[in-house]
Amino acid sequence: MKRIAIDMDDVLADTTSGILTETNLRLGTNFTREDISNPEKAKEFYEQYFPIRDFLHEKGFFRNLPVFDDAIETVKKLQDHYEIFIVSAATEFPNSLSEKLEWLEEFFPYIGWKHTVFCGHKYMIKADYLIDDHEKNLVKFEGTGLLYDAPHNYHIEGYQRVYSWKEIGSLLLPAEV
Repeated sequence: MKRIAIDMDDVLADTTSGILTETNLRLGTNFTREDISNPEKAKEFYEQYFPIRDFLHEKGFFRNLPVFDDAIETVKKLQDHYEIFIVSAATEFPNSLSEKLEWLEEFFPYIGWKHTVFCGHKYMIKADYLIDDHEKNLVKFEGTGLLYDAPHNYHIEGYQRVYSWKEIGSLLLPAEV
């Protein structure tokens, strides 16, 4: 059976929305996803965000992220045709480990802990596909990398870009599903 490795942040979980919400709350700003997709506005955002981004290490941030539209249903259908692994660089934010496990149990209980991998380098994962939002995780991956569209990767080229979970389903599921 073929394998799909799926990243959590900004692929399953809408981390960008969480970052925008928390940044706007702390700074009294109103940055939007569209703003940070625009190079000039993104520069302004990141200049203000980087000094306060320690909130990524605070309890509750990763636990309360919204799930992307259609992700739950599409991953469930993919599981009928592929062995699915959830991969996350959660070790970068040690406090996020338990929160991410709780988040997965809430939204993706059918995956299970045996198919959850927390690691630093995702290229170590042996799978046919890796769906990720960061080029650094796709560049050394030996299978087919799918770049999940996010404001921080709009400038990346050279990978098949996917924009939604419906698109992923259309791409990876048999036509009759």
